[in-house]
Amino acid sequence: MRFFANTSGMVQNIIKKILILTILLLVFGCTASPIPSEVKLGEEQEHSLWRLGAEVYAPTGYNHYRISLRKAKEDLIKEKSRFVWFQDYRLVQSEFRDVLKAGYALQEKILEQKNIKKESTSNQISLLKNRIETLKGLTEIINEGWLARKDLIKAELLLSEATSRYDNSDYGAAEDKIKNLSRFIKAAEDAILPIFNRYADRSHINKWQQMADETIAESKNRGIPVIIVNKSKRILVLYKNGVPFRKYNVGLGRNGSLDKLRAGDNSTPEGKYRVIKKISVSRYHKALLINYPNEEDRRNFIRAKKKGLIPAGARIGGLIEIHGGGKDSMTYGCIAMDNNAIDYIFSLVPVGTPVTIVGAVDYENVLSAAIEGL
Repeated sequence: MRFFANTSGMVQNIIKKILILTILLLVFGCTASPIPSEVKLGEEQEHSLWRLGAEVYAPTGYNHYRISLRKAKEDLIKEKSRFVWFQDYRLVQSEFRDVLKAGYALQEKILEQKNIKKESTSNQISLLKNRIETLKGLTEIINEGWLARKDLIKAELLLSEATSRYDNSDYGAAEDKIKNLSRFIKAAEDAILPIFNRYADRSHINKWQQMADETIAESKNRGIPVIIVNKSKRILVLYKNGVPFRKYNVGLGRNGSLDKLRAGDNSTPEGKYRVIKKISVSRYHKALLINYPNEEDRRNFIRAKKKGLIPAGARIGGLIEIHGGGKDSMTYGCIAMDNNAIDYIFSLVPVGTPVTIVGAVDYENVLSAAIEGL
Protein backbone atom coordinates (compact mmCIF):
# COMPACT_ATOMS: atom_id res chain seq x y z
CA MET A 1 0.00 0.00 0.00
CA ARG A 2 2.86 2.38 0.85
CA PHE A 3 4.44 1.62 -2.54
CA PHE A 4 1.29 2.53 -4.44
CA ALA A 5 0.85 5.63 -2.34
CA ASN A 6 4.42 6.78 -3.13
CA THR A 7 3.95 5.96 -6.80
CA SER A 8 0.71 7.89 -6.92
CA GLY A 9 2.38 10.91 -5.33
CA MET A 10 5.22 10.82 -7.82
CA VAL A 11 2.79 10.68 -10.75
CA GLN A 12 0.85 13.59 -9.35
CA ASN A 13 4.05 15.61 -9.03
CA ILE A 14 5.05 14.79 -12.59
CA ILE A 15 1.63 15.72 -13.91
CA LYS A 16 1.74 18.92 -11.91
CA LYS A 17 5.15 19.81 -13.37
CA ILE A 18 3.95 19.00 -16.87
CA LEU A 19 0.93 21.23 -16.37
CA ILE A 20 3.08 24.06 -15.06
CA LEU A 21 5.53 23.66 -17.96
CA THR A 22 2.66 23.56 -20.44
CA ILE A 23 1.19 26.74 -18.96
CA LEU A 24 4.61 28.43 -19.10
CA LEU A 25 5.06 27.39 -22.72
CA LEU A 26 1.60 28.62 -23.59
CA VAL A 27 2.23 31.94 -21.89
CA PHE A 28 5.83 32.57 -22.91
CA GLY A 29 7.04 29.95 -25.37
CA CYS A 30 4.51 30.68 -28.19
CA THR A 31 5.04 34.42 -28.28
CA ALA A 32 6.81 35.38 -31.56
CA SER A 33 10.05 37.34 -31.34
CA PRO A 34 9.56 41.03 -32.10
CA ILE A 35 10.32 42.21 -35.67
CA PRO A 36 13.39 44.49 -35.63
CA SER A 37 12.54 48.19 -35.89
CA GLU A 38 15.00 48.43 -38.79
CA VAL A 39 12.49 46.61 -41.00
CA LYS A 40 9.94 49.42 -40.86
CA LEU A 41 12.70 52.01 -41.25
CA GLY A 42 13.88 50.20 -44.38
CA GLU A 43 10.40 50.30 -45.92
CA GLU A 44 10.08 54.00 -45.16
CA GLN A 45 13.55 54.68 -46.53
CA GLU A 46 12.83 52.91 -49.79
CA HIS A 47 9.75 55.07 -50.36
CA SER A 48 11.67 58.20 -49.43
CA LEU A 49 14.45 57.40 -51.93
CA TRP A 50 11.90 56.78 -54.64
CA ARG A 51 10.24 60.15 -53.97
CA LEU A 52 13.63 61.86 -54.13
CA GLY A 53 14.05 60.53 -57.66
CA ALA A 54 16.64 57.83 -57.00
CA GLU A 55 15.87 56.16 -60.33
CA VAL A 56 16.82 59.39 -62.10
CA TYR A 57 19.72 60.75 -60.06
CA ALA A 58 21.44 57.53 -58.92
CA PRO A 59 20.01 54.62 -60.96
CA THR A 60 22.93 52.22 -60.46
CA GLY A 61 23.22 52.76 -56.72
CA TYR A 62 19.46 52.59 -56.31
CA ASN A 63 19.33 49.29 -58.18
CA HIS A 64 21.97 47.79 -55.87
CA TYR A 65 20.10 49.16 -52.89
CA ARG A 66 16.85 47.52 -53.97
CA ILE A 67 18.56 44.18 -54.55
CA SER A 68 19.99 44.26 -51.00
CA LEU A 69 16.64 45.32 -49.57
CA ARG A 70 14.82 42.55 -51.42
CA LYS A 71 17.31 39.98 -50.07
CA ALA A 72 16.77 41.28 -46.52
CA LYS A 73 12.99 41.06 -46.96
CA GLU A 74 13.23 37.51 -48.26
CA ASP A 75 15.33 36.50 -45.25
CA LEU A 76 12.78 38.18 -42.98
CA ILE A 77 9.99 36.11 -44.53
CA LYS A 78 12.02 32.89 -44.06
CA GLU A 79 12.71 33.72 -40.43
CA LYS A 80 9.06 34.53 -39.76
CA SER A 81 8.05 31.14 -41.19
CA ARG A 82 10.14 29.28 -38.57
CA PHE A 83 8.56 27.95 -35.37
CA VAL A 84 8.53 30.70 -32.78
CA TRP A 85 10.93 28.84 -30.45
CA PHE A 86 13.57 28.89 -33.17
CA GLN A 87 13.08 32.41 -34.57
CA ASP A 88 16.18 34.60 -34.41
CA TYR A 89 16.11 37.99 -36.11
CA ARG A 90 19.64 39.05 -35.30
CA LEU A 91 20.94 38.21 -38.79
CA VAL A 92 17.94 39.90 -40.43
CA GLN A 93 18.43 42.94 -38.21
CA SER A 94 22.07 43.12 -39.29
CA GLU A 95 21.04 42.94 -42.98
CA PHE A 96 18.52 45.75 -42.58
CA ARG A 97 21.07 47.87 -40.77
CA ASP A 98 23.45 47.46 -43.70
CA VAL A 99 20.64 48.37 -46.10
CA LEU A 100 19.79 51.47 -44.09
CA LYS A 101 23.43 52.51 -44.02
CA ALA A 102 23.65 52.14 -47.82
CA GLY A 103 20.36 54.03 -48.17
CA TYR A 104 21.60 57.00 -46.14
CA ALA A 105 24.73 57.20 -48.28
CA LEU A 106 22.59 56.91 -51.41
CA GLN A 107 20.33 59.70 -50.16
CA GLU A 108 23.30 62.04 -49.80
CA LYS A 109 24.43 61.20 -53.32
CA ILE A 110 20.95 61.82 -54.70
CA LEU A 111 20.68 65.19 -52.97
CA GLU A 112 24.12 66.14 -54.27
CA GLN A 113 23.22 65.15 -57.83
CA LYS A 114 19.88 66.87 -57.52
CA ASN A 115 21.53 70.12 -56.45
CA ILE A 116 23.93 69.88 -59.38
CA LYS A 117 21.00 69.28 -61.73
CA LYS A 118 19.09 72.13 -60.11
CA GLU A 119 21.92 74.58 -60.65
CA SER A 120 22.56 73.34 -64.19
CA THR A 121 18.88 73.60 -65.12
CA SER A 122 18.62 77.05 -63.57
CA ASN A 123 21.61 78.25 -65.59
CA GLN A 124 20.19 76.79 -68.80
CA ILE A 125 16.80 78.44 -68.23
CA SER A 126 18.49 81.78 -67.57
CA LEU A 127 20.73 81.53 -70.63
CA LEU A 128 17.88 80.47 -72.91
CA LYS A 129 15.64 83.23 -71.61
CA ASN A 130 18.33 85.79 -72.42
CA ARG A 131 18.92 84.17 -75.82
CA ILE A 132 15.24 84.34 -76.71
CA GLU A 133 15.02 87.97 -75.61
CA THR A 134 18.11 88.81 -77.67
CA LEU A 135 16.71 87.12 -80.76
CA LYS A 136 13.34 88.81 -80.28
CA GLY A 137 15.17 92.13 -80.20
CA LEU A 138 16.96 91.26 -83.43
CA THR A 139 13.68 90.42 -85.15
CA GLU A 140 12.50 93.97 -84.51
CA ILE A 141 15.49 95.48 -86.31
CA ILE A 142 14.92 93.86 -89.70
CA ASN A 143 11.82 93.28 -91.77
CA GLU A 144 12.71 89.61 -92.01
CA GLY A 145 12.08 89.19 -88.29
CA TRP A 146 8.81 87.45 -89.09
CA LEU A 147 10.84 84.46 -90.32
CA ALA A 148 11.96 83.73 -86.75
CA ARG A 149 9.04 84.87 -84.60
CA LYS A 150 6.97 81.71 -84.99
CA ASP A 151 9.85 79.56 -83.72
CA LEU A 152 10.59 82.00 -80.91
CA ILE A 153 6.97 81.85 -79.73
CA LYS A 154 7.22 78.05 -79.56
CA ALA A 155 10.52 78.34 -77.70
CA GLU A 156 8.96 80.74 -75.18
CA LEU A 157 6.08 78.35 -74.51
CA LEU A 158 8.44 75.46 -73.90
CA LEU A 159 10.63 77.64 -71.70
CA SER A 160 7.57 78.49 -69.61
CA GLU A 161 6.83 74.77 -69.22
CA ALA A 162 10.48 74.08 -68.33
CA THR A 163 10.37 76.82 -65.69
CA SER A 164 7.19 75.35 -64.22
CA ARG A 165 8.82 71.88 -63.99
CA TYR A 166 11.88 73.48 -62.40
CA ASP A 167 9.76 75.27 -59.80
CA ASN A 168 8.24 71.87 -58.92
CA SER A 169 11.76 70.39 -58.51
CA ASP A 170 11.23 68.11 -61.52
CA TYR A 171 14.58 68.93 -63.05
CA GLY A 172 14.65 65.94 -65.42
CA ALA A 173 11.36 66.99 -67.04
CA ALA A 174 12.62 70.58 -67.18
CA GLU A 175 15.71 69.45 -69.08
CA ASP A 176 13.56 67.50 -71.54
CA LYS A 177 11.61 70.69 -72.31
CA ILE A 178 14.88 72.59 -72.68
CA LYS A 179 16.15 70.04 -75.21
CA ASN A 180 12.97 70.45 -77.24
CA LEU A 181 13.00 74.24 -77.19
CA SER A 182 16.66 74.41 -78.26
CA ARG A 183 15.75 73.30 -81.77
CA PHE A 184 13.28 76.18 -82.12
CA ILE A 185 15.94 78.65 -81.03
CA LYS A 186 18.30 77.08 -83.58
CA ALA A 187 15.65 77.45 -86.30
CA ALA A 188 15.16 81.13 -85.38
CA GLU A 189 18.90 81.73 -85.46
CA ASP A 190 19.21 80.03 -88.84
CA ALA A 191 16.47 82.27 -90.20
CA ILE A 192 17.90 85.65 -89.21
CA LEU A 193 21.59 85.43 -88.26
CA PRO A 194 22.79 84.95 -91.86
CA ILE A 195 21.10 88.27 -92.65
CA PHE A 196 22.96 90.06 -89.87
CA ASN A 197 26.21 88.34 -90.80
CA ARG A 198 26.02 89.94 -94.25
CA TYR A 199 26.36 93.31 -92.57
CA ALA A 200 29.37 92.17 -90.54
CA ASP A 201 31.13 90.75 -93.62
CA ARG A 202 34.00 93.06 -94.60
CA SER A 203 33.90 91.95 -98.22
CA HIS A 204 30.29 93.13 -98.46
CA ILE A 205 31.06 96.39 -96.65
CA ASN A 206 34.04 97.09 -98.93
CA LYS A 207 31.91 96.52 -102.03
CA TRP A 208 29.12 98.75 -100.77
CA GLN A 209 31.57 101.49 -99.75
CA GLN A 210 33.12 101.45 -103.18
CA MET A 211 29.73 101.73 -104.94
CA ALA A 212 28.66 104.62 -102.71
CA ASP A 213 32.00 106.43 -103.11
CA GLU A 214 31.87 106.09 -106.90
CA THR A 215 28.33 107.47 -107.04
CA ILE A 216 29.15 110.43 -104.76
CA ALA A 217 32.25 111.13 -106.88
CA GLU A 218 30.06 111.13 -110.00
CA SER A 219 27.79 113.71 -108.34
CA LYS A 220 30.78 115.90 -107.54
CA ASN A 221 32.53 115.54 -110.89
CA ARG A 222 29.44 116.05 -113.04
CA GLY A 223 27.59 118.45 -110.73
CA ILE A 224 24.45 116.28 -110.73
CA PRO A 225 22.10 115.00 -108.03
CA VAL A 226 22.50 111.36 -106.98
CA ILE A 227 20.63 109.14 -104.58
CA ILE A 228 22.21 106.78 -102.05
CA VAL A 229 19.97 104.34 -100.19
CA ASN A 230 21.47 102.78 -97.05
CA LYS A 231 19.47 99.69 -96.11
CA SER A 232 20.98 99.15 -92.65
CA LYS A 233 20.02 102.71 -91.63
CA ARG A 234 16.87 102.75 -93.77
CA ILE A 235 17.67 106.17 -95.10
CA LEU A 236 17.77 107.79 -98.53
CA VAL A 237 20.29 110.60 -98.99
CA LEU A 238 20.07 113.05 -101.89
CA TYR A 239 23.48 114.42 -102.85
CA LYS A 240 24.11 117.57 -104.88
CA ASN A 241 27.61 118.24 -106.20
CA GLY A 242 28.94 115.40 -104.03
CA VAL A 243 27.52 116.84 -100.79
CA PRO A 244 24.56 115.48 -98.76
CA PHE A 245 21.59 117.76 -99.48
CA ARG A 246 18.52 115.97 -98.05
CA LYS A 247 18.07 112.88 -95.92
CA TYR A 248 14.85 110.83 -95.57
CA ASN A 249 13.75 107.71 -93.70
CA VAL A 250 12.48 104.95 -95.97
CA GLY A 251 10.76 101.58 -95.89
CA LEU A 252 12.14 98.49 -97.64
CA GLY A 253 10.88 95.20 -99.00
CA ARG A 254 9.48 92.57 -96.70
CA ASN A 255 12.84 90.83 -97.06
CA GLY A 256 14.57 94.12 -97.77
CA SER A 257 17.76 93.39 -95.82
CA LEU A 258 18.66 90.77 -98.41
CA ASP A 259 19.85 91.36 -101.95
CA LYS A 260 17.22 90.68 -104.58
CA LEU A 261 17.73 87.49 -106.58
CA ARG A 262 14.42 86.85 -108.34
CA ALA A 263 10.84 87.95 -108.79
CA GLY A 264 8.67 87.48 -105.73
CA ASP A 265 11.43 87.23 -103.14
CA ASN A 266 10.33 90.59 -101.61
CA SER A 267 13.96 91.70 -101.35
CA THR A 268 15.31 95.15 -102.13
CA PRO A 269 18.10 95.03 -104.75
CA GLU A 270 21.65 96.24 -104.13
CA GLY A 271 23.72 97.84 -106.84
CA LYS A 272 24.23 100.91 -109.03
CA TYR A 273 21.11 101.93 -110.96
CA ARG A 274 19.56 104.94 -112.69
CA VAL A 275 16.12 106.50 -112.81
CA ILE A 276 14.58 105.39 -116.09
CA LYS A 277 11.09 106.82 -115.65
CA LYS A 278 9.28 109.37 -113.50
CA ILE A 279 5.70 108.41 -112.75
CA SER A 280 3.70 111.42 -111.58
CA VAL A 281 0.50 109.46 -110.86
CA SER A 282 1.23 106.15 -109.18
CA ARG A 283 -0.57 103.63 -107.02
CA TYR A 284 1.76 104.93 -104.32
CA HIS A 285 1.39 108.66 -105.02
CA LYS A 286 4.49 109.28 -107.20
CA ALA A 287 7.32 106.99 -108.22
CA LEU A 288 10.82 106.87 -109.69
CA LEU A 289 11.35 103.64 -111.65
CA ILE A 290 14.94 102.36 -111.67
CA ASN A 291 16.65 100.03 -114.13
CA TYR A 292 16.55 96.84 -112.10
CA PRO A 293 17.65 94.33 -113.30
CA ASN A 294 20.95 95.67 -114.61
CA GLU A 295 23.66 93.55 -116.20
CA GLU A 296 25.20 92.54 -112.90
CA ASP A 297 21.79 91.50 -111.59
CA ARG A 298 21.30 89.28 -114.63
CA ARG A 299 24.69 87.63 -114.12
CA ASN A 300 23.90 87.01 -110.47
CA PHE A 301 20.50 85.59 -111.42
CA ILE A 302 22.01 83.08 -113.88
CA ARG A 303 24.73 82.13 -111.39
CA ALA A 304 22.17 81.56 -108.61
CA LYS A 305 20.09 79.33 -110.88
CA LYS A 306 23.12 77.20 -111.76
CA LYS A 307 23.92 76.78 -108.08
CA GLY A 308 20.34 75.79 -107.32
CA LEU A 309 19.81 78.78 -105.02
CA ILE A 310 16.59 79.70 -106.79
CA PRO A 311 13.98 77.55 -108.58
CA ALA A 312 14.69 76.66 -112.20
CA GLY A 313 11.44 78.29 -113.33
CA ALA A 314 12.00 81.55 -111.44
CA ARG A 315 11.97 84.91 -113.25
CA ILE A 316 14.32 87.76 -112.46
CA GLY A 317 11.55 90.32 -111.89
CA GLY A 318 11.58 94.08 -112.24
CA LEU A 319 9.51 97.24 -111.61
CA ILE A 320 11.57 98.39 -108.63
CA GLU A 321 10.67 101.93 -107.65
CA ILE A 322 11.31 104.69 -105.16
CA HIS A 323 7.74 105.66 -104.36
CA GLY A 324 5.42 107.29 -101.85
CA GLY A 325 2.94 105.63 -99.56
CA GLY A 326 4.77 106.19 -96.29
CA LYS A 327 8.23 105.49 -94.88
CA ASP A 328 6.77 102.89 -92.51
CA SER A 329 5.41 100.81 -95.37
CA MET A 330 6.69 97.31 -96.02
CA THR A 331 6.99 96.80 -99.77
CA TYR A 332 7.52 93.92 -102.18
CA GLY A 333 11.07 95.11 -102.78
CA CYS A 334 10.69 98.81 -103.55
CA ILE A 335 11.81 101.79 -101.47
CA ALA A 336 8.95 103.67 -99.82
CA MET A 337 8.93 107.29 -98.61
CA ASP A 338 6.43 109.70 -97.15
CA ASN A 339 4.44 111.46 -99.86
CA ASN A 340 5.84 114.93 -99.15
CA ALA A 341 9.38 113.48 -99.37
CA ILE A 342 8.81 111.84 -102.76
CA ASP A 343 7.20 115.10 -103.96
CA TYR A 344 10.41 116.98 -103.20
CA ILE A 345 12.77 114.34 -104.62
CA PHE A 346 10.55 113.99 -107.69
CA SER A 347 10.87 117.70 -108.44
CA LEU A 348 14.68 117.68 -108.19
CA VAL A 349 15.90 114.57 -109.99
CA PRO A 350 15.69 114.03 -113.74
CA VAL A 351 15.54 110.77 -115.64
CA GLY A 352 19.04 109.29 -115.67
CA THR A 353 19.82 110.23 -112.06
CA PRO A 354 22.16 107.65 -110.48
CA VAL A 355 20.60 105.61 -107.68
CA THR A 356 22.91 103.39 -105.63
CA ILE A 357 21.47 100.98 -103.09
CA VAL A 358 23.83 99.51 -100.50
CA GLY A 359 23.52 97.45 -97.36
CA ALA A 360 25.85 99.62 -95.28
CA VAL A 361 28.88 101.85 -95.72
CA ASP A 362 30.70 101.29 -92.43
CA TYR A 363 31.81 98.28 -90.43
CA GLU A 364 30.10 99.45 -87.24
CA ASN A 365 26.64 99.58 -88.74
CA VAL A 366 23.35 98.96 -86.94
CA LEU A 367 23.07 95.31 -87.92
CA SER A 368 26.69 94.28 -87.32
CA ALA A 369 26.63 95.98 -83.91
CA ALA A 370 23.42 94.15 -82.99
CA ILE A 371 25.10 90.72 -83.12
CA GLU A 372 28.33 91.57 -81.34
CA GLY A 373 29.00 88.99 -78.66
CA LEU A 374 26.57 86.39 -80.06
